[in-house]
Amino acid sequence: MINRTLDNRYTILERVGGGGMADVYRAHDKLLDRSVAVKVLRAQFTDDEEFVTRFRREAQAAARLSHPNIVNIYDVGRDGDSYYIVMEYISGETLKDKIVREGPLPVESAVRVALEIAEALEHAHQNNIVHCDIKPHNILMTRTGRVKVTDFGIARAVTSATMTQTGTIIGSVHYFSPEQARGAPVSAKSDIYSLGAVMYEMLTGAVPFTGETPISIAIKHLQDEPQALRELNPVVPPILEALVLKAMAKNPEQRFTDIGAMIADLRSAQHFLRDDHTRRLAKEDFPTQVLPRVALPEEQAREEDGPDAPPPGQGRKRTWLWALVGLLVLGFAGGAFLAFGKFWSLSEVVVPNVAGKQVDTARNILLSNNLRVSVTDSFDDKVAAGYVISQNPEAGATVKEQRTVTIVVSKGAEITVVPDVRGLNRRDAELQIKNAGLALGRVDEQYAADKPADTVINQNPRPPAQVNKGTPIDLTVSKGAGPRKIILPDFRGSPLSTVTTQLESLKLKVGTVAEGSSDRYPPGTIIGQNPMPGAEVLEGSTVDLQAARGTAGAIKRAVVQITVPEGPIRQAVQIVVTDNNGRRVSYENVHRPGDRVEKTVEGVGQVRVQVYINGVLSQEQVL
Repeated sequence: MINRTLDNRYTILERVGGGGMADVYRAHDKLLDRSVAVKVLRAQFTDDEEFVTRFRREAQAAARLSHPNIVNIYDVGRDGDSYYIVMEYISGETLKDKIVREGPLPVESAVRVALEIAEALEHAHQNNIVHCDIKPHNILMTRTGRVKVTDFGIARAVTSATMTQTGTIIGSVHYFSPEQARGAPVSAKSDIYSLGAVMYEMLTGAVPFTGETPISIAIKHLQDEPQALRELNPVVPPILEALVLKAMAKNPEQRFTDIGAMIADLRSAQHFLRDDHTRRLAKEDFPTQVLPRVALPEEQAREEDGPDAPPPGQGRKRTWLWALVGLLVLGFAGGAFLAFGKFWSLSEVVVPNVAGKQVDTARNILLSNNLRVSVTDSFDDKVAAGYVISQNPEAGATVKEQRTVTIVVSKGAEITVVPDVRGLNRRDAELQIKNAGLALGRVDEQYAADKPADTVINQNPRPPAQVNKGTPIDLTVSKGAGPRKIILPDFRGSPLSTVTTQLESLKLKVGTVAEGSSDRYPPGTIIGQNPMPGAEVLEGSTVDLQAARGTAGAIKRAVVQITVPEGPIRQAVQIVVTDNNGRRVSYENVHRPGDRVEKTVEGVGQVRVQVYINGVLSQEQVL
């Protein structure tokens, strides 16, 4: 596929990934002059007409999606036997690559990533699109940390076209739902299960189920419970473990009612994690001996004795969940209690302005006003490191004593490494600079005999310098080998029309044409030139001429204007001049309909100008 151009528009440049169904390439969109990702289906799928129909329909439906966390689909097409999808090109890595490299992600990062995936799914579900193949491999991470979900609708086309007909499971067995493993119809709740499996891997570094074969793993999705998250990663708070278990419930009815409900719980977990006190409670102050204090075991016993008693073990799960809910309520209440101050106190204070102050100074000012302080940090290229960017509540607000004031402290400008773009073409260099969070600075051009035109030959700053994000990178780009030098021929004695054509072929320009008397050269021929014959000139230079004045009259000159008419896409245009020196073709080329041609013609004596299009006389005039 490399260097192949699909539909005369998308030129394949390099393979960047692929799976069991398709290969993914980076390509150049010639029409819009931008980099795109092109996914080309493998040959075994292109022979199934029903699958191809479903695939095109699902891909076109997915192209209607527009969300910051979804990879945009630009085009769906076919070139010969190649079916392809054109998508937004993301320079970064997959979530799977990140997990393999880093292991379990920090809890806060895992929740943020899950929330962005869920918001992408919510947009798709609202448009009646079910992804069906949510897995870390289909989650792209940009260099700025944004999540981009890809392959919307494609997996659905695969499963609906092949799973029920051939009995073969096509998909990602480590992440698909029990109903997908059974070959049953899928719904939005299948995506919720898969997202739960992805969260499990982000928090533990391991997939929920493993096995020797895909079938054995599928059976575990149907029958087994995964190992407890907190056994693999004790720092995972119980609220998050409960959320993952609910998303991965075997019965779809026991999962979240929809992805919106899961988003609400993810946001609650995010708020929970942001509170230092509540986070310490979740990690350290949740001993098992508090469970007997919750008055739920008796209720469980009564329920188990009744006609609608739950199955064995379900009562214990309810007890555990109710105990967890009670503790979370206490935790949130405690956090709110500490954050908003002494509710029993009538004393109030005015929040001082600490923005722009050094962090220790700001902390002392707030503490001296009987306020609590919470410090977070953030990159900022306008505020020096260690100084306060903003505060909440804002300065001037009246609050109760001991209210927590959150101050955001600058970490300074974010640092990034300058990429080496020397040797790249200008478009790819600009893309790498942008992806690194840097800006394109001044672009200079210079001739370079050993570098193709439009190639970067130098940059400033040079790699591997470390600079602030947003720093401009200056480039020097090759203009090619430069204009060639030409030894000027001796035009004296040649007809003016012949010399004009010869200069054009040498990529030189005709300057002024003067007339003069000559006993040596016939009328209409060149008797002088500047620069002189044998002079060395650069390509594109201008040559002034002097022609002999003839008894038949002066040199005549006219501008011929032609608009190529409608008709064949390639039309031959020819301008013929007839004068005292004979008949000659002054101009000849091939043009498209609608092209405008403007040409200056010259002659001596009686001058006739004729224009032929595809061999047919189109216009004629006498000068």
